[in-house]
Amino acid sequence: MPKENKHRGRREEKKKLKRKREEGDYDTDPSKKQKPQDPAEGADFLRLDNNEIPENGMLGGGEVEGEEGVAERPFYGLLTDEEQEYFRRADELLEINNFPDPEERSLFLANVYREAEGKELKLACSQSCSRLMERLILLSTVEQKKKIFQDFSGNFAHLVQHRFASHCCETLFMQSAPIVTEELTSGNAETKDDEVFVSMENLFLYTLNELEGQMTSLLTDRFASHTLRVLLVILAGRPLETTSSRSLLKSKKKENVSITGLDTTPSEMTQSIRAVPSSFTYAIEKITLDIISTMDESTIRVLAVHPTGNPTLQLLLELELTTKSKEPKPKTLLSTLLPDDPATAGSQSQIFISGLLYDAIGSRLLETLVTHSPGKLFKSLYRSTFKDRIASLARNEIASYVVIKVLNRLSKEDLVEAVEQITPQIGGLVERNRTVVVKTILERCHVRNADTKALTEAIAAAYGSEPQTLLLKMAGIEDLDSLSTAVLPPPSSDSETPAPVPTIPKPTPAQSHGSFLAQAMLRIPGAPQTLIQESLLTLPPSTLLTLSLYTPTSHILQASLIPSAQTQNQTFRRKLISALLTPSPRSPSPALTLADSNSGTHILDALLPSASSLLSLIERVAVALCAAETQLRDSFTGRIVWRNWSMDLFKRRRGEWVKKVQAAGPATEKVSSVDIQHGSAAVSSGQSKKVGVVEGKTKGAAVKKGEGKTAIQLARERFAASKKEKQGKGKGGGIMKGTGANTIVA
Repeated sequence: MPKENKHRGRREEKKKLKRKREEGDYDTDPSKKQKPQDPAEGADFLRLDNNEIPENGMLGGGEVEGEEGVAERPFYGLLTDEEQEYFRRADELLEINNFPDPEERSLFLANVYREAEGKELKLACSQSCSRLMERLILLSTVEQKKKIFQDFSGNFAHLVQHRFASHCCETLFMQSAPIVTEELTSGNAETKDDEVFVSMENLFLYTLNELEGQMTSLLTDRFASHTLRVLLVILAGRPLETTSSRSLLKSKKKENVSITGLDTTPSEMTQSIRAVPSSFTYAIEKITLDIISTMDESTIRVLAVHPTGNPTLQLLLELELTTKSKEPKPKTLLSTLLPDDPATAGSQSQIFISGLLYDAIGSRLLETLVTHSPGKLFKSLYRSTFKDRIASLARNEIASYVVIKVLNRLSKEDLVEAVEQITPQIGGLVERNRTVVVKTILERCHVRNADTKALTEAIAAAYGSEPQTLLLKMAGIEDLDSLSTAVLPPPSSDSETPAPVPTIPKPTPAQSHGSFLAQAMLRIPGAPQTLIQESLLTLPPSTLLTLSLYTPTSHILQASLIPSAQTQNQTFRRKLISALLTPSPRSPSPALTLADSNSGTHILDALLPSASSLLSLIERVAVALCAAETQLRDSFTGRIVWRNWSMDLFKRRRGEWVKKVQAAGPATEKVSSVDIQHGSAAVSSGQSKKVGVVEGKTKGAAVKKGEGKTAIQLARERFAASKKEKQGKGKGGGIMKGTGANTIVA
């Protein structure tokens, strides 16, 4: 084992050299060529993947060479081999989280904290142990989080710029943010055991004091910029767990440090706007003023197109535009970026905005400006930059996203003018896959009550105007036969040799965007909805089943099956459900085929809201599922369908099942397509109640006859009443058990 012996020899030599340095017996004779043992050597310390040096030229600590010489970065020391092994094992145990009870885990955490006493900075800066520090923060109590704050105190300026310690700081800040709100609302600032109570608010302010004067360098730092954005979001009291915040705070490459079995469901406090002290609002203003005062206008404009500085500049601009200040500011970030009137031809502001329009990074700052700018400024920007060129800008790959933000703020009159300019360009937008712009125009026209007929005709012409192929082209389905073979493979003729399972193609961006457009049109009554519905009804049953099993197109069918509150689409839904349930040679039981597919289960869930008006079709599906009970119970997706459809109740007490699905139907009509796609399963919860129907026996309530009831319900009531009347005449008014009210009418 030559490599192993050589590796061990190097480690042993380094241990000897380290021992000599500690004992003061290190030979510094320059004649002996020895490798310097400085912290910046870093190979053993960091154990970097693929041995690459970060962009800042530092490996966790030591020296950084610059134009002005050598700048020292604090070096917090190395963990011994025994310590690294102990903390590595502790990290594995915490990740698995296989403790008998919470008390055992608390005792284990106390032991780890005891061993980590005085080594917190070493752990945070270690590649192998920084994950342990993050898990400790996730499991820490309020007092333990404050203890970590105090351990990091005085070193935050260096930790936030460290490759591994910056992630520990982000986790600490994120987990401590709700504590600020809790302490603010409860107001428990008392002394405890002769120790002064230090609020979490003060700990954050102490951290900001350490970072004061370095904000300009942190803006463009590879690691510190993320931590700075986390701090700004916390100071502003914005939600921490929403989709927009998640993409803003974390990069795509961020490792998700988790703990098995730990409830990571976002709480209400992290998903909503939090109450923050007034000192936090002042801190944001102070940070903005420091950046403006330390950077000139040209440098700030360069940040607008800087890949690292742009996201932080976006956040600062958004906070400035959305936060109301009691005192007028002498200079703001907005006035620095736009020093003069952007409507003036050739002005600095107009040149700056024109440069951002076509820049992949700078256009994001322009989106923020368009979205949150005051009404007067937005109107000036629209008239000078977008009004006459909105059609050409909508065709551009980068500027189209800014156009979307502009369309969301237009009044009805301006929107109608913009639609008149863009409508002739619909064909070009569809050809360039700019369907997001088309979708936005349709939605805004619906919100502003503008006419969508001409726009719908232009969309139909762009996709060929043939109902049989319109939806397939919109969804980007070019080879229907290959897709059908992939999602619904034919049965193997040889029983001994099973047919190979084809790989379902991954949805392309064009298919996803086309699906979003079709779903949006289905939600808009009138010409857009009718266009998609007619295209769906012209498709054969086999094609509908194929589309139901493919993820992008299954969302279209789910949206089409939801009862519309604006229009009566009962006839359309009856025809579509009948076509879906039509057997074919490749699928003798379509309901069973849908139940065996991840996408198909959502289609079955989308059928349930139609139970109140299309009960016979829903019962037809339930009978088919009941006949394949064994196969469904052996399948993961089948068990989900069995539970959502309450099939056990259907088998034993069919009358109660009918009442349950009918009661759940009208309430679920208000559920959006997104809820249906994620399997909301309102039927299984049993909590939704039927609108206009009184449950149980109504005593003294004046209910109009037939109000809120379907024809089949009225027929059952008449049959039960006549049977009861005959029974009363035959047996002296005695009541007979089982009036037949629960009989299922075929």
